[in-house]
Amino acid sequence: MNDWAPIAKEYDPLKAGSIDGTDEEPHDRAIWRAMLARYVPNKGVTGDPHLTLFVARLNLQTTEEKLKEVFSRYGDIRKIRLVRDLVTGFSKGYAFIEYKEERALLKAHRDANRLVIDQHEIFVDFELERTLKGWIPRRLGGGFGGKKESGQLRFGGRDRPFRKPINLPNVKNDFYGEGSAEKRNFSREGSRDWRTRDRDHERSREKRWPERERSWAWGDSERERDSKDERSRGRDRKDRDRKDRERDRSRERETKKQRDDDKHR
Repeated sequence: MNDWAPIAKEYDPLKAGSIDGTDEEPHDRAIWRAMLARYVPNKGVTGDPHLTLFVARLNLQTTEEKLKEVFSRYGDIRKIRLVRDLVTGFSKGYAFIEYKEERALLKAHRDANRLVIDQHEIFVDFELERTLKGWIPRRLGGGFGGKKESGQLRFGGRDRPFRKPINLPNVKNDFYGEGSAEKRNFSREGSRDWRTRDRDHERSREKRWPERERSWAWGDSERERDSKDERSRGRDRKDRDRKDRERDRSRERETKKQRDDDKHR
């Protein structure tokens, strides 16, 4: 933990595949491939690696002229190398820019990252191929960054730095009261306090239980009485309606009989 840093000082494919740099076994085949690789930097690349900037995620239509226009605002540029496919000649989406002064390099590294060029947000970092010990490129399973969709993220670079590891063994020991005598005594006292509180809680719950039963029984009796009252009121209402209908029918019969008598007179 004392020598931990979010940015890798030396490239280790196994650590680069871990979010906090603590993995002990590879979790994908690309890491195995990177660990077995014996990569030698390209000897045909010229220029000072300590003054060279790596620019990635470029629009495939971006040209050297456009890069010179944008990055020359940070200082004098000595050389721009836009990496292209050997067969098609099309851009691969990344380039190397060598400055004349370190001050310009640092300024571009600080301010140009996530700059939008030709509708693309670019990524800027120092050149790592010739400056970071043990470097393995992405095509051999190494590198930094990566897409989540690929499932082969690499950590320890500027894009995805290491997260600080959590010291789980210490947390576990403290939780179970292991370690110093003071901590063990504290854990025992704490356990006694918990047991006392549990007993008090059980006793109070036993006291409250008969009251709850009485309240529930009272509530049940009240509900039963209310339901009985509702049923009786419903029956009374039906009886009244039936009597009213019978009374109306008798009145209609009497009225009809009286009309018939009047006709015969």
